[in-house]
Amino acid sequence: MASNRNGAQRGSAKFDRLVPAGPNFRTASFKPRVPPTSHSPGSALRRSSPASLAARNGDGALTSKLLLKGGQGRKEKLLKLVNVGSAEKLPCTANLVYEYWVPGRVRVAVRLRPRNAEEMVADADFADCVELQPEFKRLKLRKNNWDSDTYEFDEVFTESASQKRVYEVVAKPVVESVLDGYNGTVMAYGQTGTGKTFTVGQLGEDDYSSRGIMVRSMEDILADLCPDTDSVTVSYLQLYMETIQDLLNPANDNIPIVEDPRSGDVSLPGATLVEIRDQQSFLELLRVGEAHRFAANTKLNTESSRSHAILMVHVKRSVLEGEVIAHSENDDASHLTKPSKPLVRKSKLVVVDLAGSERIHKSGSEGHTLEEAKSINLSLSALGKCINALAENSAHVPIRDSKLTRLLRDSFGGTARTSLIVTIGPSPRHRGETSSTILFGQRAMKVENMLKIKEEFDYKSLSRRLEVQLDKLIAENERQLKSFEAEVDKINLEAQSRVVDVERNFADALEKERLKCQLEYMDLVKQLEHKLVLSQERHECNGFGDGHGEGPGPSSADEVAEIKRLLENEINRRKAAEEEVEYLKSQLGKYSQTEAGGDAEILNLRNILEDEARQKKKLEEEIIILRSQLLQSNYEADQMRRCLEGGGSGAAFSAMDSSMSQVRHSQLRDTENGQKASVATLFEQVGLQKILTLLESEDPSVRIHAVKVVANLAAEEVNQKRIVEAGGLSSLLTLLRRYEDETVRRVAAGAIANLAMNEANQELIMAEGGITLLSLTASDAEDPQTLRMVAGAIANLCGNDKLLMKLRSQGGIKALLGIVRCGHPDVLSQVARGIANFAKCESRASTQGIKSGRSFLVEDGALPWIVQNANNEAPPIRRHIELALCHLAQHEVNAKDMISGGALWELVRISRDCSREDIRNLARRTLNSSPTFKSELRRLRIEY
Repeated sequence: MASNRNGAQRGSAKFDRLVPAGPNFRTASFKPRVPPTSHSPGSALRRSSPASLAARNGDGALTSKLLLKGGQGRKEKLLKLVNVGSAEKLPCTANLVYEYWVPGRVRVAVRLRPRNAEEMVADADFADCVELQPEFKRLKLRKNNWDSDTYEFDEVFTESASQKRVYEVVAKPVVESVLDGYNGTVMAYGQTGTGKTFTVGQLGEDDYSSRGIMVRSMEDILADLCPDTDSVTVSYLQLYMETIQDLLNPANDNIPIVEDPRSGDVSLPGATLVEIRDQQSFLELLRVGEAHRFAANTKLNTESSRSHAILMVHVKRSVLEGEVIAHSENDDASHLTKPSKPLVRKSKLVVVDLAGSERIHKSGSEGHTLEEAKSINLSLSALGKCINALAENSAHVPIRDSKLTRLLRDSFGGTARTSLIVTIGPSPRHRGETSSTILFGQRAMKVENMLKIKEEFDYKSLSRRLEVQLDKLIAENERQLKSFEAEVDKINLEAQSRVVDVERNFADALEKERLKCQLEYMDLVKQLEHKLVLSQERHECNGFGDGHGEGPGPSSADEVAEIKRLLENEINRRKAAEEEVEYLKSQLGKYSQTEAGGDAEILNLRNILEDEARQKKKLEEEIIILRSQLLQSNYEADQMRRCLEGGGSGAAFSAMDSSMSQVRHSQLRDTENGQKASVATLFEQVGLQKILTLLESEDPSVRIHAVKVVANLAAEEVNQKRIVEAGGLSSLLTLLRRYEDETVRRVAAGAIANLAMNEANQELIMAEGGITLLSLTASDAEDPQTLRMVAGAIANLCGNDKLLMKLRSQGGIKALLGIVRCGHPDVLSQVARGIANFAKCESRASTQGIKSGRSFLVEDGALPWIVQNANNEAPPIRRHIELALCHLAQHEVNAKDMISGGALWELVRISRDCSREDIRNLARRTLNSSPTFKSELRRLRIEY
């Protein structure tokens, strides 16, 4: 919308300057919203950061206030969870509410109704009393043929202005503010018969293009909401004879107005609320309401509205404040996810079709219609008085003089963004009414509101989610514990059975061998005894037979020798039997040791079970810590609310806002430092080798978390050498080769890009085929973030002089040029950086005589894209491309290709208009040093 042109309002603050929308500020253009393509929780929920909102608005246009809502009844339960001590420390359980305040003036547009048939006849000899100058946003109201008054508005619509243009200029910015969480009001004011109802409430049943503000507003709201998480409800009322009536339920004809004494918000608790899911149901609702609205036939309008129609649209949206992932300290696959805080934004859109102001002698009202006209004029007069008081900064604003002013308390001087369209007619017969309407709009332009957005933290929902997650973790731990116990029992039984079988088998074998040896020994002893007896008998017989006293004969000596030999054999066999017995005893000892080894295995399993129990205890302790942190934040929010309630002056609130801003800055710094500290702690406690081992995990979640930790570690230069030495580079390349998961590939490519910043690692990446894997990933991926990581890694490799030939031969340049299909500015910035690095290294190699011939970039077809993006709107892309052009132009062999490709014109432009002086001077030196360029510039008669 146009800026304020009246001198009286030039110093007022502009709402269109900065408006916070989610985590970013949005500008005054208010571009049309794109409906969400997916209703998944990740896409439907919107992220916001209250601290970033306060930090980015340094001029003080945005202020914030922290409230703590809730009841006293659940205080004791919250104390048990947080364990903070006495009940006085927490006055209530919390729905934490952040409020952001932005100044915004009431925007006023004027619309001229075309002449009707009666005016064409009655005013045929008279010129219109209104002259429009839409290009200057002003109009002239003629007093006579030679004198006129000039007025300026935010927008001026001629009689030919379309309904769509009126909506986009007047109401669409308000609707978008409502979708961002602010309250908004769109109101039509003017004389009877000037087109207020047509502008606001036209349904467009016969002509689709004639739809009014109500219908078009609901179309935009429904297109932007997510049916799964957001909701919109509507109530349709009329103010008739100072009585609020429900147009959706005519029996409800005296609805009270209730004001919140703390916030000043106005509500109508008795009004019918209807939830809207589609546009057709909303049109049916409007038809029902219009059928119950009071109208009458007057001289000024055949269907004159005799009541003020008020459409209230309540929008409720869900967003997310943030998400933090905390890893377990152990090196196993378990992890704990801290859910983000659920945040709710509630806003309200009020569309008001005021009844027309009229003079009795012109409208011809009489009887009951006269009483209606009096009531209408009284309410409009009260509205005018309030606007006058607000415009003049009066100490007293007579809001309670009429129910209309009480209903619109938030729209003028309140917290809603307000747009007013005043409708006028061209007839000179109604010049007085036209002048009064214009002056009303002029006064309304001086009114300034303080826009407010509320974000409520629903801790009840967050507590339920934490309890569900806790129950899942406990159940999973119990299942794992039961499984381990069953496995230990099974292994123990098997070991005991094996030991018993081995003992029984060896005992049986030993007994059999012992019996066998004893039997053989006894047999041998008997044989020896028998032989000894025979030998003695023979000896005696031989002695008596000779009778000559001669010694034994030869046969006796042989028998003695034989006996000795047999005795020696028996001794040897006995020794062999004893050795075999010893061998069997040693075997029995070995099997006894085997049994002891089974006991050691059982002991090892018991140790594993004890480790699992300790891990379970650590998980429970982490959950308790998370709960304590959650409830500690409740306590801090309560202390902040006490400070806000205790401050009595504007200075106190200003000091509190300043301190809150400092706290938010410190919280952001602490959060960042805490994340780095947590990664460092994980690195020290778990160990790099174990983290790299988790990259091979079968659990996708564990694998993703592990590669994220490696990527975070690779971002620090001190860790890169250790990661490469431990085999982390090979593991990351393996992830790119084996897994098709988009998250794994994106984070792995980011980690490789971090490692590629080190020159020593660049050669290792090339040696292990990293550029080939990055090229394949670039051709398969579609996600902009993945492509940005891949392009960043290739861009880092392009900055190494030694790798130019190998990088080009393995498809690195073609991969960069293929990535430009994405079109995302961040991706194109990385591509441009890689091309600039490659061109710089190529230029250096050509200067040193290492390379000759045309540039590889020219041969691979990169020159058209370079020329096309040399004047890109994004500064990073333009700066890198300009630098690449200058390096390419430094060698005469590329000059002809650059001239035919249009690069010469871009070089001339860079030498004149480049924002960086070093690039501008480089372009000038290049043009002066190239004979081909100088000849072409002389031929074209171009001065540079």
